[in-house]
Amino acid sequence: MGLLDKLTGWLGLKKKEVNVLCLGLDNSGKTTIINQLKPPNTQAQEIVPTIGFNIEKFKSSSLSFTVFDMSGQSRYRNLWEHYYKESHAIIFVIDSSDKLRMVVAKEELDTLLNHEDIHSKRIPVLFFANKMDLQDAMSSVKVSQMLCLENIKDKPWHICASNAIKGEGLQEGLDWLQGSMSV
Repeated sequence: MGLLDKLTGWLGLKKKEVNVLCLGLDNSGKTTIINQLKPPNTQAQEIVPTIGFNIEKFKSSSLSFTVFDMSGQSRYRNLWEHYYKESHAIIFVIDSSDKLRMVVAKEELDTLLNHEDIHSKRIPVLFFANKMDLQDAMSSVKVSQMLCLENIKDKPWHICASNAIKGEGLQEGLDWLQGSMSV
């Protein structure tokens, strides 16, 4: 580490690097959300379903993010746990219009939170109740109730209503995540 690196670290000018897992069922909007959080000149014009995972990097005012955008297809969900140990935060995306699969989303969330590499860590969990633009979307309060988020007592968590295509609600979530990680 050079003198300049040490100096910027002491002055608090160096951005803290964080690893974030972006999880949720397939077609919930994970990749679209991550794409919207990137600088405009690096955003993809066309979003395709994630096979396996993608790694995206972007910076906010105080953090440097490495986001692991994990596929939510059932055959790939077993890959999630391989990234738990190195994660500093989790973004969990829910399709708030998909009432039929809300039970599956809750099962996956419970499995995640009870995993030995996550259960013992006090890492922040940001929930995006996505696709709020759809007519049959449930409110973020209803999504929170269906997922029993009030039972999460050992981790800071926050839920935001979002519309990933328009970028609505994403900055609120990112601001909360930054604030909970800079403590």
